[in-house]
Amino acid sequence: MSLLARLDRLPLSRPHYLLLLLGGLGYTFDGMDSAVVAFLLPSVKDEWGLTNAQLGLIGSATPFGFLFGATCAGLLGDRIGRRKVMMWALAVYALFSIVGAMSPNYEIFLGARVLAGFGAGAESAIIAPFLSEFVPAARRGWFVGALAGFFSFGFVAAALLGRFVVQPLPEGWRWAQVITAVPIVMLLWWRRSLPESPRYLLANGRTAEAEAVVLDLERKVQAATKAPLPPVPETAVDKPAEARKIGLLSALKFLWTGRMARRTAITWLIWFVITFSYYGFFTWIPTLLVQQGITVTKSFEFSIIIYLAQVPGYFSAAWLGEYLDRKNTIALYLAGAAASAFWMSQMTDPVMITIAAAVLSFFLNGTYAAVYSYTPEVFPTWIRASGTGLSSAFGRVGSIIAPSVIGMSAASLGFAGVFGMTTAVLAVGVVCTLLFGLSTAGRSLEDLTETDASKAATR
Repeated sequence: MSLLARLDRLPLSRPHYLLLLLGGLGYTFDGMDSAVVAFLLPSVKDEWGLTNAQLGLIGSATPFGFLFGATCAGLLGDRIGRRKVMMWALAVYALFSIVGAMSPNYEIFLGARVLAGFGAGAESAIIAPFLSEFVPAARRGWFVGALAGFFSFGFVAAALLGRFVVQPLPEGWRWAQVITAVPIVMLLWWRRSLPESPRYLLANGRTAEAEAVVLDLERKVQAATKAPLPPVPETAVDKPAEARKIGLLSALKFLWTGRMARRTAITWLIWFVITFSYYGFFTWIPTLLVQQGITVTKSFEFSIIIYLAQVPGYFSAAWLGEYLDRKNTIALYLAGAAASAFWMSQMTDPVMITIAAAVLSFFLNGTYAAVYSYTPEVFPTWIRASGTGLSSAFGRVGSIIAPSVIGMSAASLGFAGVFGMTTAVLAVGVVCTLLFGLSTAGRSLEDLTETDASKAATR
């Protein structure tokens, strides 16, 4: 009897939702860490008398760390296991958030932000492929999309920290970083009970361990539902392809060879488009609001409204991903973001700018929910973490250059030019996703990625 078929036929229930909570809380802290930087910039500028160029480096520090963290997490996740990488990544992030809070000078603060970003990027890249391997095909899009939705809670929390901690309190920028790190200690404690992915265990020949994980999950689901488990369907694939030794060069060679090259190219493009637009927008929005005549306090309050729009954005896209398919959902929300960015470029009234920005926030974050669902689905189990990590890492190139590009564009093109440029970038993403994306909804991971199904899966 196939362990994969036994795993995939389990209905979503309390054990799955516990996995969702533990993974989602990690994304909440990752999102908080990324977003809080925008609210720290005015304070650290005053603290050390920094130039705009130095502020730009701080804005790029976290995504720079994200790039290397995502790359390392993917490669290590396929070599030593998803669970270990997720635990260590969280610990690194917490440690260097505290270091950042205690920084005596600009140089140490900048280094701490890079290393905190490394930990956050590593965890961000590993959670989705890890948890996607536990979820039945019929609900995988919703589950992983909802998992990514926890990022929105982190951004809202960062905006609240900016308004009620960073802005009014002495040394508030330091306390904000402590607050983002402390709850992670509890999350690390909770995660000790997480099992390793049974798909990873099977691919690495650890069948007995995989059997134990699946059996334990079956027992917990049966106890939670108080009903007999569904019958085990027959399946053409009874285990993932055998794991291979993997390094950066070998992973890149596989991902960019043959029919995988098309999947990799469109996935990397989507990640770049959404991450460039997202970080360019959210890093600079408080500053741009001030430049439009809004006070610093009001800009922080408006930012809370803009960040709150993320919540329905994520969860609506998670729901639609099961009905429209992931690639169509990505294209729809990218198109909505492009229209919103253009609308915002035409506004001059602060209230209308805020409304347009909230709509743009809704669509940008909805795109992320679909992208986080889509990415693990297009790579085989033995390279799933690496494929997801490298896709995320390539997207971080966009987040690294976005603050600087947006900053320079704002100086030369003005407010309208910044969001006109964002519109063009998003429009490219829409067209390429519709033309070259892969349909994944309702199909098992093995049907999508294993060798004997790959010809049928590529279309």
